[in-house]
Amino acid sequence: MSDGIRSDTIGHVDAARLIADARCRSGLTLRALATLAGTSHSTLAAYEAGRTTPNVATLDRILTAAGFAVDVELHRRHRHAEGLDRGEELVAVLELAEAFPARHEPHLTAPVFGRT
Repeated sequence: MSDGIRSDTIGHVDAARLIADARCRSGLTLRALATLAGTSHSTLAAYEAGRTTPNVATLDRILTAAGFAVDVELHRRHRHAEGLDRGEELVAVLELAEAFPARHEPHLTAPVFGRT
């Protein structure tokens, strides 16, 4: 098995939207971007329409030709670690918020931060 990103992992990325957005923002026509990316305009049109999905290398090549790049960042999703889906996570947060007092004192009883 390869150590790189597999082409089937791109399914969570809206490649059609990325390509169309990059092309429009770059001011390139479909044919111009296809030429710069080394592909046919019909293939590029199929990608933009979502009829087919490019692999990661092809998506990168097209976006680079348009003058753009996609940066991927990894960050932890805490809801999966606790076994909660988004709805359950929201309910838990709202229940926690209800535990705090709704009325506040008119004057702070704690010292102002930064003063001794």
